[in-house]
Amino acid sequence: MVELPEAYVLAKQLTETVAGRAIAEAEANHSPHGFAFYNKPAELYGALLAGQKIMAAHAGAGRSCACGGNVEIECSDRLIILSTPIRYHAPGSKRPDKHQLLLRLDDGAYLTCTVQMWGAMMVCEKDGSDLPENFAAAQVPEFYSDAFTFAYFEGLAEGKGKLSAKAFLATEQRIPGLGNGVTQDILYNAKIHPKQRLDALTSAQFRGLYDSVIVTMNEMRDGGGRDTEKDLFGKPGGYRTKLSNKTKGQQCGICGREIIREAYLGGNIYFCPECQPYEKKK
Repeated sequence: MVELPEAYVLAKQLTETVAGRAIAEAEANHSPHGFAFYNKPAELYGALLAGQKIMAAHAGAGRSCACGGNVEIECSDRLIILSTPIRYHAPGSKRPDKHQLLLRLDDGAYLTCTVQMWGAMMVCEKDGSDLPENFAAAQVPEFYSDAFTFAYFEGLAEGKGKLSAKAFLATEQRIPGLGNGVTQDILYNAKIHPKQRLDALTSAQFRGLYDSVIVTMNEMRDGGGRDTEKDLFGKPGGYRTKLSNKTKGQQCGICGREIIREAYLGGNIYFCPECQPYEKKK
C-alpha cells in the first residue's frame, strides 16, 4: 500500500508531469505477481485505457475508494486507481523489464507500477460506480482537511480500548492511507509504545496522540514523503524518518537509547524503550 503522505506527493508530481498527455498503450500483468490485484481482466486494460487523456491525479483519500493511500489518475472517461509505487520514465528511456501495469503516453514517456508486497491497479468509470463492493467509497472525512477533528478521532476509538496503539492506527483502514510505516514516527512523537492499549492512555495522552497524527502526517507530506519511500522519479522523500529500518540500532535522538525493532501484528515495530515506555494493563 502507498501511504497517504506519499500518495499526495505522487499525485502532485503526476499532475505536474503528465496532465494533458494521452495514453497510447496500456499493458497489465506483464510480470505476473501473486499479490497484484486487478478489478477487470488484465487483457482488457489496453482497450479500456488506450486513447484516454490524463486530466489530473489525486490522492485517493476516500474520493472513490476505501483505501486512502491510493493515487487516482483522472482520465477523460476513466479513473485509474493505484495502490502501488508509480514511476515515470522519460521519452527515449529504456522500457522497464518487469511491471504489473505499464502506460505508454503519446509523447513516448512511460508510467509503470511494480508491486512490492501487494498492490491493486484498478480501472473504473470516473464516478467509481463499477468498483467491486469491497472497494466502494468510504464515507470518511478527508484526512488533510478541517473535517478530521479530534471529536471524529475520539469516535474512531470508541469501544476499541483493548486495541494497542499500533492496531488502532494501522489496521482496518480506520484512517484511510495511514499504515504501519507512518505509525512509527506518530507514536514516537506522541511518546506512546506501539503495544500500549488505548484504555491505558490518559486523556492527555490520547489528545497527544491525535495531535501527533496531525503534525507528523503534515510534516511527512510537506517534506516530500518519507526517506524510506521513493517518488515518481525514483528519488527518496525529504522527510527523515525517526523510526524505521534506517534507524534500527541507532541512538534515540532524544535520550540516546538504542532504537529497538520487534515483530508485532504481522509486521515490524520500532520504538525507544526509554521515550516510549510500555505498561501492561492490569
